[in-house]
Amino acid sequence: MDEQGTTNEMNAADAAHATDGTSATEATSVTDAKRTTDPTQAKRQRIRARTAVAASAVAVAATIWAVTTLVDPGHDAPHQSVSRQKDTGAAGPQGQQPGERIPEGIAHASENGADAVNITIDDGPDPRWTPKVLEVLAEHDVKAAFCMVGPQAKAHPDLVKQVVAAGHRLCDHTMDHDTAMDKKPVAYQEQQILDAKKLIEEAAGGGAKVEYYRAPGGAFTPDSRRIAAAHGMRPLGWNVDTKDFGKPGVAAIVDAVKRELGNGPTVLFHDGGGNRAQTVEALDQVLAWLKEQGRPTGFPVRTAPDPS
Repeated sequence: MDEQGTTNEMNAADAAHATDGTSATEATSVTDAKRTTDPTQAKRQRIRARTAVAASAVAVAATIWAVTTLVDPGHDAPHQSVSRQKDTGAAGPQGQQPGERIPEGIAHASENGADAVNITIDDGPDPRWTPKVLEVLAEHDVKAAFCMVGPQAKAHPDLVKQVVAAGHRLCDHTMDHDTAMDKKPVAYQEQQILDAKKLIEEAAGGGAKVEYYRAPGGAFTPDSRRIAAAHGMRPLGWNVDTKDFGKPGVAAIVDAVKRELGNGPTVLFHDGGGNRAQTVEALDQVLAWLKEQGRPTGFPVRTAPDPS
């Protein structure tokens, strides 16, 4: 038998032994054991043979593992990287957006566009006149900003809740309506603004927030505007003073709006501080006129810079 034939035969023998789970080396050892006349010695030889085979298998497996590690040392790296990325994301705020930045500049413009008019109502809430103002606004489907005095809100929380429920916005008009507060210390201004905000929001309930701050008589200061903006309230001015507070007559109030609306879109009315029968009637007429003019209404800007 030539060398190639011998090799093929050996391979065939190995294959046959592999079928029954016995290697060629083990088979040879077993054959040698059979030639041994001492049964005990033969048994020992078989045990040694099987032990040697097992050790060889372990050595081969270890070698394969070592080679794989050398060839691909970063085999598990992608999984570790994904895990680190997830952990990094979880460490930061989840689902949180940066807080709104409220400008300190006094707002006049409307969120609803250049043609829109902002209706603002000051000095309430008042148990007699605020409900009538709300009725007029509802009849014309108009929303307004209600600038409330802190103690008034505390005294009439039901009215504050009605204002919020109707979709209007809340505005801080200080604790005492002090028109000279711009001459007072910063600590006094802060107390007037923040105490009123607290009372209004407590009266409103349900997480409602005060979104604007209007200084009594327009007595803004850089400090009061800064304090308001830092607490989420946009300083709010006006362009049209209807002078309704002095009860000049319904016609005079309406004429003031028509005459001064070219100055800007924010109109000042009052629901507190006295008899507001003229205001209620004039507001009804003004809203009807605005509709005839094709002028929409809206809320004053909060976060946008005021172009005026």
